Amino acid sequence: MNEIININSVADYHRLAGLQSPKHPLVSVSFHKDTVPSEDFAGQRYAFGLYYISYKNGKYARMGYGRSSYDFQEGTLMFMSPGQVISPAGSSHETDEGGWSLAFHPDLIRKSALGEKIGKYSFFSYDVNEALHVSESEIRILTELTQKIIMEYNQNIDQHTQNLIISNIELLLDYCNRYYDRQFYTRTNLNKDCVTRFEQLLHNYSSSGMLSQNGIPGVSYFGEKLNMSGHYLSDMLKKETGKSLKKYINDFLINNAKTMLLGSADSVSQIAYSLGFEYPQHFSKLFKQKTGMSPVEYRSLN
Repeated sequence: MNEIININSVADYHRLAGLQSPKHPLVSVSFHKDTVPSEDFAGQRYAFGLYYISYKNGKYARMGYGRSSYDFQEGTLMFMSPGQVISPAGSSHETDEGGWSLAFHPDLIRKSALGEKIGKYSFFSYDVNEALHVSESEIRILTELTQKIIMEYNQNIDQHTQNLIISNIELLLDYCNRYYDRQFYTRTNLNKDCVTRFEQLLHNYSSSGMLSQNGIPGVSYFGEKLNMSGHYLSDMLKKETGKSLKKYINDFLINNAKTMLLGSADSVSQIAYSLGFEYPQHFSKLFKQKTGMSPVEYRSLN
C-alpha cells in the first residue's frame, strides 16, 4: 500500500495540482483546466488538512457510481473536511472545462462565526457516492461566489478581505445546504425504500438478540449495512421522517421498553440490559426524558 501523502496547506495543494503559488496562504479557487497533476497522481493516497469543495462539470465528471433518474445531470460537487483520505481513480482535470475546486485552511475560519458552525454542514462527512448533483442555474450561483472569493484575494488585501472571503464561503455552503434539501426531496421515492430497509434492519437487530449481546448500534453500523455514510443516512431519515437516526433508535427502544414493562415481570435493570443499555441508570434517564416518568412510575400506572 502506498504511503499517505499529507496535504497540510494551500501551497501543498497547489504543488500537487501543478499550479502556481497561491495568492492567499489560506484559501484558493483553482480551475481544473489549469491543473497539471503529476503522472503518478492517481496512484497515491492523500490526507487533506484542508476543507475542499470540488465541482466537476457533468460532461467530464468521472464518478464511480450510478446516477438515479431523480438527479440533475449537469454536474456534481464533492466535499471533504480536514483529516479525510482520498485515492483518486483517475485525473480528468485537464479536460474538465468549467470545473473548479475551492480549498481553504481551518485557520481561515477559526475565529469566525463560520468556524463555530462549520460542523453543522454534515455533507462534509458524506461519502463520494453521496455527492451533490446540481443544475445549471444552481452551479451558476455557486461559481459566482467563487469568483467573488478570487476577486478578494487578487486585489490588495486589507482589513475587510478575510471577512468578505469567509462571508462568501459561508453563503456558498448555505446554498449547498439548500440544494441538498432539494436533492433529498427529488429522491424521495428512493429514500423511502432506504427508510424501509433501515427499519427492517433495526427490527432484525432487536429480534435476533443483538441488542443484549452487542449493545445499541450506532450510525456507522446502519450506514455500512445500507452502503452509505452514517451522516447521510441520518440526514435522509430526518428529511423523510422528521427524526434523526439517533432519535429514531431511541424512540424504538422506548416503545419496546413500554411493552416490556407492561407485559413482563422483568426488573427495570433486566429490561435495560436486554435493550442494549450498558448501565440501567442511562435507560431510566432516557425513559424519563421521553415519557415524563420513570420506568417504575410507568409500570405502576397500568
